[in-house]
Amino acid sequence: MPMNESTNTESVFVRHEACPSCNSTNNLARYSDGHAWCFSSECSYYEPATEELLTKQTSYQRFAGVKQMSGIIAEIKERRISEETCRKFNVKVEYSSTGEINKHHYPYYSRESLQELAVKTRYVEDKQFSFSGENRDLGLFGHQTCTVGGGKFITICEGELDALSISEMFDRKWDVISLRNGAQAAKKELQENLQWLEDSYEQVVLCFDTDNAGKTALDSVKDLFSPNKLKICTLPMKDANEMLMSNRIKDFVSCWWAAKQYRPDGIIAGEETWNTLINDRKISSIPYPWEGLNKLTKGIRPFELVTVTSGSGMGKSHLVREIQHHLFTETDDKIGVLALEESITRTALGIMSMAANKPLHLDEEADTEDFKPYWDATLGQGRFYLLDHWGSTNEDSLMSHVRYMAKALECKWIVLDHLSIVVSSQEGGDERKNIDAIMTKLRSLVQELGIGLFLVSHLRRSNGTAHEDGGRISLSELRGSQAIAQLSDIVIGLERDQQHESEHIRNVTTLRVLKNRYTGLTGPATYLKYQADIGRMQETGKPVGDVQQDDDF
Repeated sequence: MPMNESTNTESVFVRHEACPSCNSTNNLARYSDGHAWCFSSECSYYEPATEELLTKQTSYQRFAGVKQMSGIIAEIKERRISEETCRKFNVKVEYSSTGEINKHHYPYYSRESLQELAVKTRYVEDKQFSFSGENRDLGLFGHQTCTVGGGKFITICEGELDALSISEMFDRKWDVISLRNGAQAAKKELQENLQWLEDSYEQVVLCFDTDNAGKTALDSVKDLFSPNKLKICTLPMKDANEMLMSNRIKDFVSCWWAAKQYRPDGIIAGEETWNTLINDRKISSIPYPWEGLNKLTKGIRPFELVTVTSGSGMGKSHLVREIQHHLFTETDDKIGVLALEESITRTALGIMSMAANKPLHLDEEADTEDFKPYWDATLGQGRFYLLDHWGSTNEDSLMSHVRYMAKALECKWIVLDHLSIVVSSQEGGDERKNIDAIMTKLRSLVQELGIGLFLVSHLRRSNGTAHEDGGRISLSELRGSQAIAQLSDIVIGLERDQQHESEHIRNVTTLRVLKNRYTGLTGPATYLKYQADIGRMQETGKPVGDVQQDDDF
Protein backbone atom coordinates (compact mmCIF):
# COMPACT_ATOMS: atom_id res chain seq x y z
CA MET A 1 0.00 0.00 0.00
CA PRO A 2 1.40 3.42 -0.82
CA MET A 3 2.58 5.28 2.24
CA ASN A 4 0.98 8.62 3.05
CA GLU A 5 1.08 10.85 6.08
CA SER A 6 -2.66 10.57 6.27
CA THR A 7 -2.54 6.82 6.83
CA ASN A 8 -1.33 7.21 10.39
CA THR A 9 -2.14 4.85 13.20
CA GLU A 10 -5.10 6.98 14.25
CA SER A 11 -6.94 6.02 11.10
CA VAL A 12 -9.33 3.12 11.67
CA PHE A 13 -11.19 0.83 9.30
CA VAL A 14 -14.73 1.94 8.52
CA ARG A 15 -16.22 -0.37 5.85
CA HIS A 16 -15.71 -2.39 2.68
CA GLU A 17 -16.67 -1.06 -0.70
CA ALA A 18 -16.57 -2.10 -4.35
CA CYS A 19 -13.22 -1.44 -6.01
CA PRO A 20 -13.50 0.87 -9.07
CA SER A 21 -10.35 -0.65 -10.54
CA CYS A 22 -10.80 -4.44 -10.33
CA ASN A 23 -14.61 -4.31 -9.94
CA SER A 24 -14.56 -6.54 -6.85
CA THR A 25 -17.68 -6.19 -4.73
CA ASN A 26 -16.04 -5.62 -1.33
CA ASN A 27 -12.24 -5.70 -1.63
CA LEU A 28 -11.80 -1.95 -1.18
CA ALA A 29 -11.14 -1.06 2.46
CA ARG A 30 -12.21 2.48 3.45
CA TYR A 31 -10.62 4.09 6.52
CA SER A 32 -11.72 6.92 8.79
CA ASP A 33 -9.40 9.52 7.25
CA GLY A 34 -10.80 8.84 3.81
CA HIS A 35 -7.97 6.81 2.36
CA ALA A 36 -8.77 3.47 0.79
CA TRP A 37 -6.90 0.57 -0.74
CA CYS A 38 -7.80 -2.63 -2.49
CA PHE A 39 -6.46 -5.71 -0.77
CA SER A 40 -6.94 -7.92 -3.82
CA SER A 41 -3.62 -9.56 -4.72
CA GLU A 42 -4.21 -8.62 -8.37
CA CYS A 43 -5.01 -4.98 -7.75
CA SER A 44 -2.96 -2.05 -6.44
CA TYR A 45 -5.68 0.57 -6.41
CA TYR A 46 -5.26 3.27 -3.76
CA GLU A 47 -7.08 6.47 -2.79
CA PRO A 48 -5.42 9.08 -0.56
CA ALA A 49 -7.15 10.73 2.37
CA THR A 50 -9.43 13.69 1.70
CA GLU A 51 -9.53 16.94 3.64
CA GLU A 52 -13.27 16.58 4.07
CA LEU A 53 -13.00 13.21 5.79
CA LEU A 54 -9.92 14.22 7.76
CA THR A 55 -12.03 16.84 9.45
CA LYS A 56 -14.62 14.20 10.31
CA GLN A 57 -12.12 11.70 11.58
CA THR A 58 -12.89 12.51 15.18
CA SER A 59 -16.15 10.55 14.91
CA TYR A 60 -14.14 7.41 14.35
CA GLN A 61 -11.51 7.89 17.03
CA ARG A 62 -10.74 5.01 19.32
CA PHE A 63 -12.40 4.75 22.69
CA ALA A 64 -10.48 6.85 25.14
CA GLY A 65 -9.72 3.99 27.53
CA VAL A 66 -7.93 1.85 24.92
CA LYS A 67 -4.21 2.07 24.60
CA GLN A 68 -2.77 2.39 21.14
CA MET A 69 -2.46 -1.20 19.87
CA SER A 70 1.22 -2.04 19.69
CA GLY A 71 2.96 -4.16 17.10
CA ILE A 72 2.88 -4.18 13.34
CA ILE A 73 0.78 -5.75 10.67
CA ALA A 74 2.74 -8.67 9.29
CA GLU A 75 2.44 -12.26 8.10
CA ILE A 76 1.83 -14.89 10.80
CA LYS A 77 3.95 -17.43 9.05
CA GLU A 78 3.69 -20.28 11.55
CA ARG A 79 -0.11 -20.18 11.14
CA ARG A 80 0.00 -19.58 7.37
CA ILE A 81 -1.85 -16.27 7.73
CA SER A 82 -0.77 -13.70 5.13
CA GLU A 83 -0.09 -10.04 5.76
CA GLU A 84 -3.05 -9.17 3.53
CA THR A 85 -5.42 -11.07 5.78
CA CYS A 86 -3.94 -9.53 8.93
CA ARG A 87 -4.31 -6.10 7.34
CA LYS A 88 -7.95 -6.75 6.55
CA PHE A 89 -8.68 -7.51 10.20
CA ASN A 90 -6.14 -4.96 11.54
CA VAL A 91 -4.38 -7.76 13.44
CA LYS A 92 -0.90 -6.86 14.66
CA VAL A 93 1.98 -8.95 15.99
CA GLU A 94 4.98 -8.39 18.21
CA TYR A 95 8.34 -10.08 18.00
CA SER A 96 10.64 -11.52 20.65
CA SER A 97 14.35 -10.71 20.89
CA THR A 98 15.01 -13.79 18.76
CA GLY A 99 12.86 -12.48 15.92
CA GLU A 100 9.92 -14.83 16.50
CA ILE A 101 6.32 -13.70 16.89
CA ASN A 102 5.39 -13.87 20.56
CA LYS A 103 2.12 -11.90 20.63
CA HIS A 104 -0.97 -11.49 18.47
CA HIS A 105 -3.17 -8.42 18.96
CA TYR A 106 -6.81 -8.81 17.88
CA PRO A 107 -8.83 -5.57 17.79
CA TYR A 108 -12.51 -5.42 18.74
CA TYR A 109 -14.87 -2.72 17.52
CA SER A 110 -18.19 -1.26 18.53
CA ARG A 111 -21.18 -2.84 16.84
CA GLU A 112 -22.72 0.55 16.17
CA SER A 113 -19.99 3.16 15.68
CA LEU A 114 -17.18 0.86 14.51
CA GLN A 115 -14.85 2.50 17.01
CA GLU A 116 -12.04 0.30 18.27
CA LEU A 117 -13.00 -0.39 21.87
CA ALA A 118 -10.79 -3.27 22.98
CA VAL A 119 -7.79 -5.42 22.18
CA LYS A 120 -7.37 -9.10 22.88
CA THR A 121 -3.76 -10.24 23.10
CA ARG A 122 -2.71 -13.82 22.54
CA TYR A 123 0.61 -14.92 24.01
CA VAL A 124 2.06 -17.49 21.64
CA GLU A 125 4.28 -19.36 24.08
CA ASP A 126 1.65 -20.35 26.63
CA LYS A 127 -1.46 -19.68 24.49
CA GLN A 128 -2.90 -17.43 27.20
CA PHE A 129 -4.98 -14.31 26.53
CA SER A 130 -5.35 -10.87 28.01
CA PHE A 131 -8.04 -8.30 27.31
CA SER A 132 -7.91 -4.51 27.55
CA GLY A 133 -10.47 -1.86 26.83
CA GLU A 134 -14.20 -1.53 26.95
CA ASN A 135 -16.30 -4.71 27.01
CA ARG A 136 -19.59 -2.99 26.39
CA ASP A 137 -21.27 -2.88 22.98
CA LEU A 138 -18.54 -5.00 21.41
CA GLY A 139 -19.15 -6.70 18.13
CA LEU A 140 -17.76 -10.12 17.37
CA PHE A 141 -14.22 -10.40 16.08
CA GLY A 142 -14.07 -9.20 12.49
CA HIS A 143 -17.35 -7.28 12.74
CA GLN A 144 -15.68 -4.16 11.31
CA THR A 145 -14.64 -6.05 8.15
CA CYS A 146 -18.15 -7.15 7.24
CA THR A 147 -19.89 -5.80 4.17
CA VAL A 148 -22.02 -2.75 4.90
CA GLY A 149 -25.64 -3.88 4.71
CA GLY A 150 -24.68 -7.55 4.84
CA GLY A 151 -24.90 -10.01 1.98
CA LYS A 152 -25.57 -13.61 1.10
CA PHE A 153 -23.20 -15.43 3.50
CA ILE A 154 -21.42 -14.92 6.78
CA THR A 155 -19.35 -17.58 8.52
CA ILE A 156 -19.04 -17.76 12.31
CA CYS A 157 -16.27 -19.73 14.01
CA GLU A 158 -15.00 -20.09 17.58
CA GLY A 159 -11.74 -18.09 17.61
CA GLU A 160 -9.79 -15.30 15.97
CA LEU A 161 -7.20 -17.56 14.34
CA ASP A 162 -9.97 -19.61 12.75
CA ALA A 163 -11.60 -16.45 11.41
CA LEU A 164 -8.30 -15.35 9.87
CA SER A 165 -7.80 -18.87 8.47
CA ILE A 166 -11.22 -19.02 6.84
CA SER A 167 -10.77 -15.58 5.34
CA GLU A 168 -7.33 -16.66 4.08
CA MET A 169 -8.70 -19.82 2.46
CA PHE A 170 -11.42 -17.79 0.73
CA ASP A 171 -8.94 -15.15 -0.46
CA ARG A 172 -10.71 -12.66 1.82
CA LYS A 173 -13.86 -12.70 -0.35
CA TRP A 174 -16.50 -13.64 2.24
CA ASP A 175 -17.48 -12.12 5.56
CA VAL A 176 -16.09 -14.09 8.51
CA ILE A 177 -16.43 -13.39 12.23
CA SER A 178 -15.60 -15.29 15.40
CA LEU A 179 -16.81 -15.48 18.96
CA ARG A 180 -15.04 -13.27 21.49
CA ASN A 181 -14.75 -15.81 24.27
CA GLY A 182 -14.85 -19.21 22.61
CA ALA A 183 -17.36 -22.02 22.72
CA GLN A 184 -18.53 -21.49 26.29
CA ALA A 185 -19.93 -18.05 25.45
CA ALA A 186 -21.45 -18.98 22.08
CA LYS A 187 -25.11 -18.68 23.00
CA LYS A 188 -24.82 -15.38 24.86
CA GLU A 189 -22.69 -13.70 22.20
CA LEU A 190 -24.83 -14.83 19.28
CA GLN A 191 -27.98 -13.71 21.11
CA GLU A 192 -26.43 -10.24 21.42
CA ASN A 193 -25.76 -10.13 17.67
CA LEU A 194 -28.76 -12.10 16.49
CA GLN A 195 -30.80 -9.23 15.12
CA TRP A 196 -27.89 -7.98 13.01
CA LEU A 197 -27.16 -11.47 11.67
CA GLU A 198 -30.81 -12.15 10.88
CA ASP A 199 -31.38 -8.81 9.15
CA SER A 200 -28.10 -8.61 7.23
CA TYR A 201 -27.43 -12.08 5.83
CA GLU A 202 -29.36 -14.66 3.85
CA GLN A 203 -27.30 -17.54 5.26
CA VAL A 204 -25.32 -17.94 8.49
CA VAL A 205 -22.73 -20.73 8.33
CA LEU A 206 -21.51 -22.10 11.66
CA CYS A 207 -18.03 -23.59 11.50
CA PHE A 208 -17.31 -24.56 15.11
CA ASP A 209 -14.55 -26.86 16.32
CA THR A 210 -15.27 -30.57 16.10
CA ASP A 211 -14.29 -31.28 19.72
CA ASN A 212 -16.83 -31.82 22.51
CA ALA A 213 -16.86 -28.15 23.46
CA GLY A 214 -17.61 -27.18 19.87
CA LYS A 215 -20.41 -29.72 19.58
CA THR A 216 -21.93 -28.51 22.84
CA ALA A 217 -21.76 -24.92 21.65
CA LEU A 218 -23.39 -25.85 18.36
CA ASP A 219 -26.26 -27.55 20.18
CA SER A 220 -26.78 -24.47 22.32
CA VAL A 221 -27.14 -21.99 19.44
CA LYS A 222 -28.62 -23.81 16.46
CA ASP A 223 -32.22 -23.14 17.49
CA LEU A 224 -31.66 -19.39 17.84
CA PHE A 225 -31.96 -18.69 14.14
CA SER A 226 -35.05 -18.44 12.01
CA PRO A 227 -35.93 -21.32 9.65
CA ASN A 228 -33.64 -21.76 6.63
CA LYS A 229 -31.16 -19.20 7.97
CA LEU A 230 -28.56 -21.55 9.43
CA LYS A 231 -26.10 -23.96 7.81
CA ILE A 232 -23.70 -26.28 9.62
CA CYS A 233 -20.18 -26.78 8.24
CA THR A 234 -18.58 -30.01 9.48
CA LEU A 235 -14.81 -30.35 9.12
CA PRO A 236 -12.66 -33.50 8.96
CA MET A 237 -10.14 -31.87 11.32
CA LYS A 238 -10.50 -30.01 14.61
CA ASP A 239 -10.78 -26.49 13.23
CA ALA A 240 -10.22 -24.19 10.26
CA ASN A 241 -6.64 -23.30 11.19
CA GLU A 242 -5.67 -26.97 11.25
CA MET A 243 -7.14 -27.30 7.76
CA LEU A 244 -5.09 -24.30 6.56
CA MET A 245 -1.85 -25.46 8.21
CA SER A 246 -2.31 -28.90 6.63
CA ASN A 247 -2.79 -27.25 3.24
CA ARG A 248 -6.25 -28.76 2.94
CA ILE A 249 -7.72 -25.60 1.52
CA LYS A 250 -9.69 -27.32 -1.24
CA ASP A 251 -11.11 -29.75 1.32
CA PHE A 252 -12.19 -26.87 3.54
CA VAL A 253 -13.85 -25.04 0.67
CA SER A 254 -15.67 -28.24 -0.31
CA CYS A 255 -16.87 -28.74 3.28
CA TRP A 256 -18.03 -25.15 3.46
CA TRP A 257 -20.06 -25.38 0.25
CA ALA A 258 -21.45 -28.72 1.41
CA ALA A 259 -22.66 -27.22 4.71
CA LYS A 260 -26.07 -28.65 5.49
CA GLN A 261 -29.16 -26.60 6.12
CA TYR A 262 -30.06 -26.94 9.77
CA ARG A 263 -33.37 -28.54 10.52
CA PRO A 264 -34.62 -29.75 13.88
CA ASP A 265 -33.96 -33.44 14.58
CA GLY A 266 -36.25 -35.76 12.70
CA ILE A 267 -37.04 -33.53 9.72
CA ILE A 268 -35.61 -34.84 6.45
CA ALA A 269 -35.92 -33.27 3.04
CA GLY A 270 -37.55 -35.48 0.45
CA GLU A 271 -34.57 -35.23 -1.87
CA GLU A 272 -32.38 -36.71 0.88
CA THR A 273 -34.37 -39.94 1.13
CA TRP A 274 -33.14 -41.78 -1.93
CA ASN A 275 -30.29 -43.67 -0.26
CA THR A 276 -32.52 -44.53 2.70
CA LEU A 277 -35.20 -45.79 0.34
CA ILE A 278 -32.73 -47.97 -1.57
CA ASN A 279 -31.23 -49.38 1.63
CA ASP A 280 -34.64 -50.13 3.13
CA ARG A 281 -35.67 -51.93 -0.04
CA LYS A 282 -32.69 -54.21 0.44
CA ILE A 283 -34.07 -55.38 3.79
CA SER A 284 -35.56 -58.78 3.11
CA SER A 285 -38.35 -60.42 5.08
CA ILE A 286 -37.94 -63.83 6.67
CA PRO A 287 -41.08 -65.96 6.43
CA TYR A 288 -42.81 -67.04 9.62
CA PRO A 289 -42.91 -70.81 10.08
CA TRP A 290 -46.67 -70.77 9.36
CA GLU A 291 -48.12 -69.99 5.95
CA GLY A 292 -51.31 -68.36 7.20
CA LEU A 293 -49.43 -65.81 9.29
CA ASN A 294 -47.19 -64.98 6.33
CA LYS A 295 -50.18 -64.16 4.12
CA LEU A 296 -51.15 -61.33 6.44
CA THR A 297 -47.78 -60.07 7.63
CA LYS A 298 -45.43 -60.82 4.69
CA GLY A 299 -42.84 -62.15 7.12
CA ILE A 300 -40.46 -61.02 9.86
CA ARG A 301 -38.35 -57.88 9.45
CA PRO A 302 -35.72 -55.94 11.37
CA PHE A 303 -36.72 -52.48 12.66
CA GLU A 304 -40.05 -53.94 13.82
CA LEU A 305 -41.48 -54.49 17.29
CA VAL A 306 -43.82 -57.49 17.36
CA THR A 307 -46.00 -57.96 20.44
CA VAL A 308 -47.43 -61.40 21.24
CA THR A 309 -50.32 -61.38 23.69
CA SER A 310 -52.97 -63.69 25.13
CA GLY A 311 -54.60 -64.77 28.36
CA SER A 312 -52.74 -66.84 30.94
CA GLY A 313 -51.35 -70.23 29.89
CA MET A 314 -52.22 -69.86 26.17
CA GLY A 315 -48.71 -70.56 24.82
CA LYS A 316 -47.23 -67.10 24.27
CA SER A 317 -43.74 -68.14 25.39
CA HIS A 318 -43.91 -71.30 23.34
CA LEU A 319 -44.94 -69.36 20.25
CA VAL A 320 -41.99 -66.95 20.43
CA ARG A 321 -39.71 -69.95 21.06
CA GLU A 322 -40.97 -71.47 17.81
CA ILE A 323 -40.25 -68.18 16.05
CA GLN A 324 -36.73 -67.81 17.49
CA HIS A 325 -35.93 -71.41 16.52
CA HIS A 326 -37.16 -70.71 13.00
CA LEU A 327 -34.95 -67.61 12.79
CA PHE A 328 -32.03 -69.67 14.04
CA THR A 329 -32.47 -72.38 11.40
CA GLU A 330 -33.32 -70.06 8.49
CA THR A 331 -30.61 -67.42 9.02
CA ASP A 332 -27.07 -67.05 10.31
CA ASP A 333 -28.16 -64.29 12.67
CA LYS A 334 -27.52 -64.08 16.39
CA ILE A 335 -30.47 -64.10 18.78
CA GLY A 336 -30.80 -62.59 22.25
CA VAL A 337 -33.30 -64.05 24.73
CA LEU A 338 -34.43 -62.25 27.87
CA ALA A 339 -36.79 -64.75 29.51
CA LEU A 340 -37.52 -63.05 32.83
CA GLU A 341 -40.04 -65.62 34.07
CA GLU A 342 -37.82 -68.71 33.95
CA SER A 343 -34.36 -69.85 34.95
CA ILE A 344 -31.44 -69.95 32.54
CA THR A 345 -31.64 -73.78 32.62
CA ARG A 346 -35.30 -73.78 31.65
CA THR A 347 -34.63 -71.30 28.83
CA ALA A 348 -31.75 -73.43 27.54
CA LEU A 349 -33.83 -76.60 27.62
CA GLY A 350 -36.65 -74.85 25.78
CA ILE A 351 -34.29 -73.84 22.96
CA MET A 352 -32.81 -77.32 22.77
CA SER A 353 -36.28 -78.92 22.76
CA MET A 354 -37.04 -77.26 19.44
CA ALA A 355 -34.11 -79.11 17.86
CA ALA A 356 -34.94 -82.33 19.65
CA ASN A 357 -38.64 -82.26 18.72
CA LYS A 358 -39.49 -83.27 22.26
CA PRO A 359 -39.95 -81.41 25.55
CA LEU A 360 -36.59 -82.13 27.19
CA HIS A 361 -37.58 -80.59 30.52
CA LEU A 362 -40.17 -83.36 30.93
CA ASP A 363 -37.70 -86.16 30.21
CA GLU A 364 -36.59 -86.78 33.79
CA GLU A 365 -35.01 -90.14 32.98
CA ALA A 366 -32.70 -88.84 30.27
CA ASP A 367 -28.99 -88.69 31.03
CA THR A 368 -27.36 -85.29 30.72
CA GLU A 369 -25.17 -86.58 27.89
CA ASP A 370 -28.33 -87.41 25.96
CA PHE A 371 -28.90 -83.65 25.66
CA LYS A 372 -25.46 -82.96 24.21
CA PRO A 373 -26.37 -83.32 20.48
CA TYR A 374 -29.23 -80.84 20.91
CA TRP A 375 -26.97 -78.41 22.76
CA ASP A 376 -24.40 -78.72 19.99
CA ALA A 377 -27.09 -78.02 17.40
CA THR A 378 -28.38 -74.86 19.11
CA LEU A 379 -26.65 -73.15 22.02
CA GLY A 380 -23.30 -74.65 21.16
CA GLN A 381 -23.30 -72.76 17.82
CA GLY A 382 -22.47 -69.48 19.54
CA ARG A 383 -25.47 -67.64 18.13
CA PHE A 384 -27.73 -67.55 21.20
CA TYR A 385 -27.23 -65.11 24.08
CA LEU A 386 -29.35 -65.52 27.21
CA LEU A 387 -29.97 -63.26 30.17
CA ASP A 388 -29.11 -65.11 33.36
CA HIS A 389 -31.70 -63.37 35.47
CA TRP A 390 -34.95 -64.51 37.02
CA GLY A 391 -37.66 -62.20 38.18
CA SER A 392 -38.13 -58.47 37.93
CA THR A 393 -35.53 -56.12 36.52
CA ASN A 394 -35.58 -52.35 36.38
CA GLU A 395 -36.14 -50.35 33.22
CA ASP A 396 -32.62 -48.96 32.86
CA SER A 397 -31.03 -52.36 33.36
CA LEU A 398 -33.30 -53.87 30.73
CA MET A 399 -32.47 -51.21 28.13
CA SER A 400 -28.78 -51.64 28.87
CA HIS A 401 -29.00 -55.41 28.30
CA VAL A 402 -30.93 -55.00 25.05
CA ARG A 403 -28.44 -52.42 23.78
CA TYR A 404 -25.48 -54.62 24.73
CA MET A 405 -26.95 -57.65 22.98
CA ALA A 406 -27.52 -55.64 19.82
CA LYS A 407 -24.34 -53.53 19.72
CA ALA A 408 -21.67 -55.63 21.40
CA LEU A 409 -22.95 -59.14 20.67
CA GLU A 410 -24.51 -58.27 17.29
CA CYS A 411 -27.87 -59.90 17.99
CA LYS A 412 -30.24 -59.10 15.14
CA TRP A 413 -33.31 -60.57 16.85
CA ILE A 414 -34.23 -60.19 20.52
CA VAL A 415 -37.03 -61.81 22.53
CA LEU A 416 -38.32 -60.16 25.72
CA ASP A 417 -40.59 -62.38 27.80
CA HIS A 418 -42.41 -60.63 29.37
CA LEU A 419 -43.26 -56.95 29.80
CA SER A 420 -45.27 -57.19 33.01
CA ILE A 421 -42.26 -58.35 35.02
CA VAL A 422 -40.35 -55.23 34.00
CA VAL A 423 -43.29 -53.01 34.91
CA SER A 424 -43.68 -54.63 38.33
CA SER A 425 -40.13 -53.58 39.28
CA GLN A 426 -40.69 -49.88 38.61
CA GLU A 427 -41.00 -47.39 41.40
CA GLY A 428 -44.41 -45.88 41.74
CA GLY A 429 -47.73 -47.57 41.25
CA ASP A 430 -48.88 -45.99 37.98
CA GLU A 431 -48.78 -49.05 35.68
CA ARG A 432 -49.97 -47.14 32.65
CA LYS A 433 -47.30 -44.47 33.01
CA ASN A 434 -44.59 -47.09 33.54
CA ILE A 435 -45.66 -49.04 30.45
CA ASP A 436 -45.70 -45.83 28.40
CA ALA A 437 -42.11 -45.08 29.41
CA ILE A 438 -40.81 -48.61 28.77
CA MET A 439 -42.56 -49.00 25.42
CA THR A 440 -41.27 -45.62 24.23
CA LYS A 441 -37.70 -46.63 25.05
CA LEU A 442 -38.08 -50.07 23.48
CA ARG A 443 -39.53 -48.55 20.30
CA SER A 444 -36.60 -46.12 20.12
CA LEU A 445 -34.07 -48.92 20.63
CA VAL A 446 -35.62 -50.99 17.84
CA GLN A 447 -35.27 -48.10 15.42
CA GLU A 448 -31.82 -47.03 16.62
CA LEU A 449 -30.30 -50.52 16.67
CA GLY A 450 -32.10 -51.94 13.62
CA ILE A 451 -33.19 -55.08 15.49
CA GLY A 452 -36.34 -57.13 15.34
CA LEU A 453 -37.89 -57.32 18.83
CA PHE A 454 -40.47 -59.88 19.95
CA LEU A 455 -42.27 -58.75 23.09
CA VAL A 456 -44.58 -60.93 25.20
CA SER A 457 -47.36 -58.99 26.92
CA HIS A 458 -50.37 -59.92 29.02
CA LEU A 459 -54.02 -58.97 28.66
CA ARG A 460 -56.27 -57.39 31.21
CA ARG A 461 -59.28 -59.41 32.39
CA SER A 462 -62.00 -59.65 29.74
CA ASN A 463 -65.46 -58.20 30.40
CA GLY A 464 -67.02 -60.90 28.22
CA THR A 465 -66.00 -64.50 27.61
CA ALA A 466 -62.75 -65.20 29.43
CA HIS A 467 -59.70 -65.48 27.22
CA GLU A 468 -58.98 -68.90 28.70
CA ASP A 469 -62.44 -69.97 27.53
CA GLY A 470 -61.84 -68.92 23.94
CA GLY A 471 -62.92 -65.26 24.15
CA ARG A 472 -61.88 -63.08 21.21
CA ILE A 473 -58.99 -60.66 21.86
CA SER A 474 -59.04 -56.96 20.98
CA LEU A 475 -56.31 -54.32 21.12
CA SER A 476 -58.17 -52.50 23.87
CA GLU A 477 -57.58 -55.46 26.17
CA LEU A 478 -53.79 -55.11 26.20
CA ARG A 479 -52.83 -54.72 29.82
CA GLY A 480 -52.04 -51.33 31.27
CA SER A 481 -51.60 -48.94 28.39
CA GLN A 482 -52.52 -48.22 24.81
CA ALA A 483 -48.83 -47.48 24.22
CA ILE A 484 -48.31 -51.20 23.57
CA ALA A 485 -50.75 -51.09 20.67
CA GLN A 486 -49.59 -47.69 19.42
CA LEU A 487 -45.87 -48.42 19.41
CA SER A 488 -45.93 -52.03 18.18
CA ASP A 489 -45.60 -52.66 14.45
CA ILE A 490 -47.46 -55.96 14.67
CA VAL A 491 -49.64 -57.36 17.46
CA ILE A 492 -50.47 -61.07 17.41
CA GLY A 493 -53.09 -62.45 19.77
CA LEU A 494 -53.50 -66.10 20.78
CA GLU A 495 -57.02 -67.45 21.38
CA ARG A 496 -57.81 -70.93 22.69
CA ASP A 497 -60.66 -72.56 24.60
CA GLN A 498 -58.68 -74.37 27.28
CA GLN A 499 -61.79 -75.87 28.90
CA HIS A 500 -63.59 -77.16 25.80
CA GLU A 501 -64.93 -80.68 26.00
CA SER A 502 -63.14 -81.60 22.78
CA GLU A 503 -59.47 -82.44 23.27
CA HIS A 504 -58.78 -81.38 19.72
CA ILE A 505 -60.29 -77.92 20.19
CA ARG A 506 -58.54 -77.56 23.57
CA ASN A 507 -55.21 -77.97 21.78
CA VAL A 508 -55.82 -75.66 18.79
CA THR A 509 -54.80 -72.02 19.04
CA THR A 510 -56.11 -69.26 16.79
CA LEU A 511 -53.48 -66.70 15.77
CA ARG A 512 -55.25 -63.38 15.31
CA VAL A 513 -53.38 -60.39 13.85
CA LEU A 514 -54.71 -57.42 15.82
CA LYS A 515 -52.44 -54.77 14.27
CA ASN A 516 -50.30 -54.86 11.15
CA ARG A 517 -48.49 -51.67 10.21
CA TYR A 518 -46.69 -53.28 7.26
CA THR A 519 -49.61 -54.53 5.15
CA GLY A 520 -52.63 -53.29 7.09
CA LEU A 521 -54.19 -56.77 6.99
CA THR A 522 -55.70 -58.04 10.23
CA GLY A 523 -57.96 -60.83 11.45
CA PRO A 524 -57.54 -64.58 12.03
CA ALA A 525 -54.33 -65.68 10.34
CA THR A 526 -53.95 -69.37 11.04
CA TYR A 527 -54.54 -72.17 13.54
CA LEU A 528 -51.82 -74.01 15.42
CA LYS A 529 -52.19 -77.37 17.14
CA TYR A 530 -49.88 -78.27 19.97
CA GLN A 531 -48.44 -81.76 19.44
CA ALA A 532 -47.66 -82.90 22.96
CA ASP A 533 -45.46 -85.84 21.89
CA ILE A 534 -42.98 -83.58 20.07
CA GLY A 535 -43.64 -80.36 22.00
CA ARG A 536 -44.22 -78.32 18.83
CA MET A 537 -46.96 -76.07 17.43
CA GLN A 538 -47.94 -77.07 13.92
CA GLU A 539 -50.26 -75.41 11.47
CA THR A 540 -53.65 -77.04 11.14
CA GLY A 541 -57.13 -76.39 9.84
CA LYS A 542 -59.86 -74.42 11.55
CA PRO A 543 -61.42 -76.49 14.35
CA VAL A 544 -65.13 -77.15 13.84
CA GLY A 545 -66.83 -79.09 16.56
CA ASP A 546 -64.66 -82.11 17.31
CA VAL A 547 -62.80 -82.23 13.99
CA GLN A 548 -60.49 -80.03 11.94
CA GLN A 549 -61.31 -78.39 8.65
CA ASP A 550 -58.69 -77.38 6.09
CA ASP A 551 -59.90 -73.87 5.37
CA ASP A 552 -57.99 -71.09 3.73
CA PHE A 553 -57.45 -68.10 5.87
